[in-house]
Amino acid sequence: MAYVPGVALLAALVVGCSAGDGGNANGADSKAGSPTVTPAPPGKYLTLPAPCRAVPRSTLKDLLPGAAELPGDQQDKVFRGSAAVTYDTDRKVGCSWKADGPNATRSLSIDFERVVSYDPAVSDDDRADTVYAKKEKAAGLSSATPPDEKDKKGEASEKAKDPADGDADATGSADPSPSGSDGESTGGTPGSSGSPEEALPSRILDNLGDAAFLQDLPKTAGSTAQHHRVSVVFRTSNVVVTVRYAEQPALVTQVPDGKELQEKAQALARKLAEALSE
Repeated sequence: MAYVPGVALLAALVVGCSAGDGGNANGADSKAGSPTVTPAPPGKYLTLPAPCRAVPRSTLKDLLPGAAELPGDQQDKVFRGSAAVTYDTDRKVGCSWKADGPNATRSLSIDFERVVSYDPAVSDDDRADTVYAKKEKAAGLSSATPPDEKDKKGEASEKAKDPADGDADATGSADPSPSGSDGESTGGTPGSSGSPEEALPSRILDNLGDAAFLQDLPKTAGSTAQHHRVSVVFRTSNVVVTVRYAEQPALVTQVPDGKELQEKAQALARKLAEALSE
């Protein structure tokens, strides 16, 4: 009988500890006033198009004129394209085409990247904008010009600029950065070699997706090859699209038409943007 009070005391301690913990009957946290985090909205696009079927054959015939000279079965092979190797077709897909003509070789590639944010406080669109901005910066362009810089533009046109300000070339000489005839804002011309294509510089594009730029890459200085490539990159919601279009003339004495490459690359990019918005 001497042990009964001890057992009763132990039972009372157990009951007291159970009653004094911070949980409820279901084990849920009973803290009051915990903030509720509202997840950022998801992006518009949950899937990506089939890249090798994203460009109509009529468009491919225009972009790859050499294919028209090939026999039927070889034409079909060219127009089918070659899908990019990817391990997650829900996130990134691409396709490329190439045709050798009597005067030049034309190549085309397109890439679609669907961006997903894993941070509940950051939307897919905002994350995609960050991805796009890195590509724009890598191209040596910037879509945002501070108001005070715009005001100083007229004064700076007659002065040599610091190469670090983004409006001067590698030698520090002023870059007039002419505006495009279609009203697009302009930027620098990475890779320019003093050719006539400088009149069509790399630049920010208007009215294409949520943000877009064109990068013009004529042949590098000192190279005998006249290879010329144009890239158009744009973002629409949480998808970033890249179009690359290039020409390699058969003879080193032939110079690719940079204006034509730019116009056709932009036209294709706009068709892709329209198809995505449907």
